[in-house]
Amino acid sequence: MPQYPYRELKPTPEAEAIYRRWLSQLNEEFTRHQSVERRSEIVRDELYQIFLGKPHGGRTPATLNSELASYALAENFDPLNVTLEPEYYGDIDAEKFAIRKPLIWFWQMFDRSPLGGNVWLGLRFRCMLGHHIFKSMGKGVKIFHNVEFSYGYNLTIEDNCTIHRNVLLDDRGEIIIREGSSISDYANIYSHTHDINVQADVTNKQTVIGPRARVTYHATVLAGAHVGENAMLGAMGLATKPVPPGVVSVGIPAKVKREKNSPAQS
Repeated sequence: MPQYPYRELKPTPEAEAIYRRWLSQLNEEFTRHQSVERRSEIVRDELYQIFLGKPHGGRTPATLNSELASYALAENFDPLNVTLEPEYYGDIDAEKFAIRKPLIWFWQMFDRSPLGGNVWLGLRFRCMLGHHIFKSMGKGVKIFHNVEFSYGYNLTIEDNCTIHRNVLLDDRGEIIIREGSSISDYANIYSHTHDINVQADVTNKQTVIGPRARVTYHATVLAGAHVGENAMLGAMGLATKPVPPGVVSVGIPAKVKREKNSPAQS
């Protein structure tokens, strides 16, 4: 079969210069400022410009009832006025999450904005934020549109990994995505389980993908069901136990179908 490598595409030189200046400025600001309050102010001001096209001019009193929706929108740009689902979990490290929360909100709102669909800019924007959010992130990482994660501080993504659209990375326990691995669209990777009788009884487990593994379209990896080196979990597959290295595993629950680079089994 023919191979089709990715094409190299770029915005115009003028736009690229603006994009790079903006990302560099944001990176410097988030590196310099570690407080929740200052990071929230930065994110609020940036979102105000992204969505409304003008600088934030400070809070004004809400007077006319007919304008309350506009005031609600403006207040919602401030991460201090937002609650996110992971904040409600009882096992959260509130201190670790707090300094990341403004950046996680920025990530989510960027993807919902007119800028979010720009692949060239989006890949670089998410990687810039990822270095401030994740436990560790390597070089050459590509993270596409609408990728969600829980805490961020329990997530490691090593060099040259690709995370495609609409992937869920539930890092309540810990997720490690090893070098060169690929997670396809709509895949789900979990690191926690619930007791079947007591919903609040949660067990966190480490889940490891790779290195050079592939979790393909709409597949799900349950907590602790590692996907081994150079292994593949097929489309719609449900990994309830570890996938051995170098195999293709398919089905619900996933079972080994074949070894890679070997003829398919009937």
